[in-house]
Amino acid sequence: MGNKLFALLTILVMAVSLIVGCQTGPQKTEPTTLEINPEIAETYNNRGVAYYSKGQFDLSIADYNHALEINPRFAMAYYNRGIAYYSKGQYDQVIADYNHALEINPRYAEAYNNRGNAYRSKGQYDQAIADYNHALEINPRYAEAYNNRGVAYRSKGQFDQAIADYNHALEINPRYPMAYYNRGIAYYFKKEYDKSLENVKKAQELGYKIDPKFLEDLGKASGRER
Repeated sequence: MGNKLFALLTILVMAVSLIVGCQTGPQKTEPTTLEINPEIAETYNNRGVAYYSKGQFDLSIADYNHALEINPRFAMAYYNRGIAYYSKGQYDQVIADYNHALEINPRYAEAYNNRGNAYRSKGQYDQAIADYNHALEINPRYAEAYNNRGVAYRSKGQFDQAIADYNHALEINPRYPMAYYNRGIAYYFKKEYDKSLENVKKAQELGYKIDPKFLEDLGKASGRER
C-alpha cells in the first residue's frame, strides 16, 4: 500500500508542479500610469491581457511587445509578458522580463513572486526562495508568496519550513485551497498521514480537485478507512 500510495502521490505532485506555486496574474493599467502615448500603450497591454485570458499566448506577447516599443519603461508590460512566457514554459525569458520590471520598479512584489516561480520551475530553489523573501519584505500579507516559498522548501526536502509557510498563508487567507493541499503533501512526506488527509480533504471542500484514488489510498494509509 505504501509503495502504491507513494507512486500515485509522486505522479500527482509532478502533474501540478507548474501550478502549485501560483502566479499572480496579468495586470491591466490605469490611464494615468504611463507618460508616453498612454492610451495606445495601455490599450496594447490590456488587449494582451485579454488574449492571455483566452490562452492565445503568442498574440498576447505581440501586444506586450507593441506596448514596450511605445514605452520601454512600462514595468507592467514586462510583468505581463513574463506571465505569458511562463505559460509557454520559456523560463529564461520569464526571468529576463521580471529583471526588467524590477529594474524599473524595485518594489514590485508580484514580479519577485513570479520570478521566484520561474526559478523554482528551473530547479533553482535557493534563488526562488530569495525572490519570495523579497516579495514578503515588500508585502508581508502576500499569501501566495508564502505558499510558493513553501513549495520551494518542500522541493528541498525542508518540510517543517514548508509547513510553517503554508500556516502563514492560511492565517492570511483561511480559504486558500492550494495552501491546504500543499500542507497536506508536506505532512504526507513527514508520514503524518492523519494531518495529510485532513488538509487534503479541506482543500477538496474548498474546490481543489483531488484524484479520488489518491484520497482513498491516503485514507487507508491514515488508518481512517479499511
